[in-house]
Amino acid sequence: MMGSVTLADGTRLPALGMGTWALGDRADRRAQEIESLRGGLDQGLRLIDTAEMYGSGRSESLVGEAIAGRRDEVYLVTKIVPSNASRRQVPEHCRASLRRLGTDRIDLYLLHWQGAVPLEETVEAFERLKDEGLIGAWGVSNFDAGDMDTLAHVTGGVHCAANQVLYSLDYRGVEFDLLEADRRRHVLTMAYSPLGQGGDLLRAPVLARIAARHETTLGPATPAQVALAWVLRQPNLVAIPKAGSPAHQRENIAAAELALSAEDLAAIDRSIPPPARKVPLAMI
Repeated sequence: MMGSVTLADGTRLPALGMGTWALGDRADRRAQEIESLRGGLDQGLRLIDTAEMYGSGRSESLVGEAIAGRRDEVYLVTKIVPSNASRRQVPEHCRASLRRLGTDRIDLYLLHWQGAVPLEETVEAFERLKDEGLIGAWGVSNFDAGDMDTLAHVTGGVHCAANQVLYSLDYRGVEFDLLEADRRRHVLTMAYSPLGQGGDLLRAPVLARIAARHETTLGPATPAQVALAWVLRQPNLVAIPKAGSPAHQRENIAAAELALSAEDLAAIDRSIPPPARKVPLAMI
């Protein structure tokens, strides 16, 4: 059974969402990528995450096409790059994203990573977008615990709703302090690339052994489903794996059926240990 999370403003969402990095880059895959997103919506995956940087807006345009006529079913997230996050540029770039997405509002608007523009200036601009009704909430991405401390002391910084970070079995550093710090502040964690990078993680023998002990409605579990279920076990977290095909989307959704046992989790920790000390925040 799929878990859920509740944002500070009371919005309730499924713990599994849909990422779109690299979607929209190839015309020959567009139809199946749109079908994948619509299939996810059909199965209740409300959150769709994109960014102005992805494909220089192509991902946002693809999402806009996929959600046409279904906007009210979607919790829509997009991101602004830090070089565009000045007081003057934020409104312009937000409106450009709105046009590509084919909507009049963004539910959650994120600063993609911290750049040279002072946070005070970006937060002020985000708060104005909220006042104008162009966004429902704002947050950040790729912020470590120290960055979140700094943000909390900026005027309006306590209104940060989410922090999107790289989190998977091969990038466990955020477990040391960031996940709990965000929970204490009622900041939702969004886990991007929860299946790791390059496929090496999914070839880990421990995942194959655990997958062999589990079934889903699609049949025997896969290592990828185990890896995703492991991320989804965390409270206050939405995982946003990408699925470029309907079949891949169905596999991701079935991962939410898995209930990993204490034995499973202990085996994973022995093979891929949690962090024993603070490490720099990983990002891609």
